[in-house]
Amino acid sequence: MTETTPTLPKELRDYQVGESVGYLITRVKSTMSNMVTQRTMAELGITSTQASILFMVASGRCLVAAELARDYGIDASAVTRLLDRLEKRGLLSRVRSNEDRRVVRLALTPEGYELAARLPEVFTSVRDKLLAGFTPEEVGFLKSMLRRVLANNGDQAN
Repeated sequence: MTETTPTLPKELRDYQVGESVGYLITRVKSTMSNMVTQRTMAELGITSTQASILFMVASGRCLVAAELARDYGIDASAVTRLLDRLEKRGLLSRVRSNEDRRVVRLALTPEGYELAARLPEVFTSVRDKLLAGFTPEEVGFLKSMLRRVLANNGDQAN
């Protein structure tokens, strides 16, 4: 029995995935995430996603689960599972709002703040490794272009 390779349509044959902006952005995000996870797992015992959540809560950017889901583009149930793990580790707690009992705010524990304070150095070292050889102007231009991509979708990254 011989295997036959189907003839690909011209659109598939001609499409250069390595030149796809989406593919390149996805690969860069994956590379950064893997590099951060290597450091955070070795040094802090958490994944890059958990680290990012701790940082976002510590910085005040995301204080409820819905904000995390929006910023990360993941569904609420995935955020809930991530928060459950962080809460189980004693790094984060959920606090019901006194003003609106339907709102559950996220708060870091002292240990969570301690880990969060170590994250900027990890994030910076990964960024510096990946952007080695870029001039400050090139880095600024890259960030500006990425913000424009987000703005084209109505998302104002800051």
